[in-house]
Amino acid sequence: MSGGPTGSPGTAARPAPATHLVVAVLATAGIVASLMQTLIVPLIGELPTLLHTTASNASWAVTATLLAGAVTTPAVGRLGDLYGKRLMLLACTVPLVAGSVVCATGGSLASMVAGRGLQGMGMGLVPIGISALRDLVPAERLGSAIALISSSLGIGGALGLPLSAAIAEHASWHVLFWVSAVLSAAVGVLIWRIIPAVPPRATGGFDAVGAVGLGAGLICLLLGVSKGADWGWGAPTTLGLLVAAPVVFVLWGWWELRSDAPLVDLRVTARKQVLLTNAASVVVGFSMYAQSLIMPQLLQLPKATGYGLGQSMQAAGLWMAPAGLMMMLVSPLGAKLSARRGAKFTLTAGSLVIALGYGISAGLIGSTWTLLLVSCVINTGVALAYGAMPALIMAAVPMSETASANSFNTLMRSVGTSTSAAVMGIVLAHLTTDFGGRRLPSKTGFTTGLLIGCGVAAAAASIAATIPTRRQVLRETCPEPEPAPGPGPGPVPTPAEA
Repeated sequence: MSGGPTGSPGTAARPAPATHLVVAVLATAGIVASLMQTLIVPLIGELPTLLHTTASNASWAVTATLLAGAVTTPAVGRLGDLYGKRLMLLACTVPLVAGSVVCATGGSLASMVAGRGLQGMGMGLVPIGISALRDLVPAERLGSAIALISSSLGIGGALGLPLSAAIAEHASWHVLFWVSAVLSAAVGVLIWRIIPAVPPRATGGFDAVGAVGLGAGLICLLLGVSKGADWGWGAPTTLGLLVAAPVVFVLWGWWELRSDAPLVDLRVTARKQVLLTNAASVVVGFSMYAQSLIMPQLLQLPKATGYGLGQSMQAAGLWMAPAGLMMMLVSPLGAKLSARRGAKFTLTAGSLVIALGYGISAGLIGSTWTLLLVSCVINTGVALAYGAMPALIMAAVPMSETASANSFNTLMRSVGTSTSAAVMGIVLAHLTTDFGGRRLPSKTGFTTGLLIGCGVAAAAASIAATIPTRRQVLRETCPEPEPAPGPGPGPVPTPAEA
C-alpha cells in the first residue's frame, strides 16, 4: 500500500488509505465544489420569471457565489494550516449542503441569493484539497495528484453544464439543488471516512482583522467589477467601490506586515516565484473564463443570425462537456511534463496552447464540431496551466503555509475570472446586431472577444516565462561563499550545485 501519514495519535489505529483512494476523494470533492459555479447557468434566462424579479436582481444569484467564495477562501486556507486540513475540508461541505437545501426549498430571490452565497463558501475545498496532498501523497505521486485536483475546477464546470441543463429541462429546478445537496453530503461522508487527519504545522492565531480587511477589499473590487455593467461604469456606487478597493488593500497590507500571525504572509507572497505565479494565475483565469462565456452563446444563438448554431440548452451543454473530459485526460501528462522540464515550463506551455486555441478560433466558429475542437484545445492548455500553478506555489512556501498560499492562488484565479466576465460583457454588449427587433451580440463581438482571449493568454505565457527556476531561487537564498584566500581549487560548491 502506498499512502501518506496516518494522522494524529487519535487516528493512529486506523490504517492509512491507499494513495489513489485519497486522490480520488479529493478530486471528487473539487469537481462537486466547482459544479456549484455552473449549476445555475442553464437557469439564468429563466430566473427573473422563476423568482418574480428583474434580470438585474436575478444576477445576484451568480454574484453571491462569486463574492462568498472569494471572501472566505483565504480565511479557510489559514484555518486549515492552523487547525488541520481534514477538519476544514469537512467544514467546507457544510455550507455546500446547507446552501443547496436553502435553494431547493425556497422560491424567492432572498432564499436563492442566501443559498448561493452558502454554496460559494464551500469553494475552499479545492485549495485545501491540493495543499493536503503535500501531507498525504508520496513525492513520486504528488505532481500528478496536484494536476488532477487543480484541473477539477474546469472538469466540474464543464460537466456541470450538461447535467444541470438536463435536470432543468426535464424536471423542476428545485431538483437541481436537491441533487447538489446529495452530492455535497456524499463528499462529506467520503472525506470523513477516507481522508486521514494530519497534525497542523502552523503556529499562532487567526488574524480576524486581516480576514475582515481582505474581505472588504475583495467585496469592493469584485462587486464593482461584476455589477458595473448593470449599475453603469460611471455611476457613483461603481466608482466608489472601485476607488475604495485599492485604499482598503493598502491598509490591509499595512496591517498584515505588522501582524505576528498574518492571514496572508505578504513577505512570502512577495517572493518572485510566488508573486509571478499569482500574476499568471490572474491572467490564465481571465483567458479560461472568456471561452466559457462565448462558446455557449454561439452554440445557442439562432442559425438565422448567420453565425449562431441553433442548439438547445441541453445540446449546448453536451457539446461543451468533452472539454472537461479533455482536462481530466491531459492533467497526468502535464504532471509528467513538469517532472521532466519543470512546472514553469508547463505553465508557459499551457498558456501558449490556450493562445493557440483562441488564435485558430477566429476562423472556426461556423460549426459545432469546430467549436468543440477549439474548446478542447483551450481546455488542454488550461489543464496544463492549472496543474502547474499549485506546484510552483508549494515549492516556494513553507509546509506550514501551503493551505493559505494555495487559497490565495485560487483567489487570484477568481479575480481573473471576474475581470473576464466584466470585459467580455462590455465587448458583447457594445458590439451587437439587430435580429428581429432584439439586440444580440454580433459576430464581430464574438471574434473580438476571442482575440482578446488570445492576447491575454499570450501575456500569461510571457509572465510565466519570467518565473525563476529552482536553481535561480536557490542561488538567491543560498549564495556562493566567498573564495578562501590563498591557492586552492576555488570556491566550495553550494548544496544546490553539488
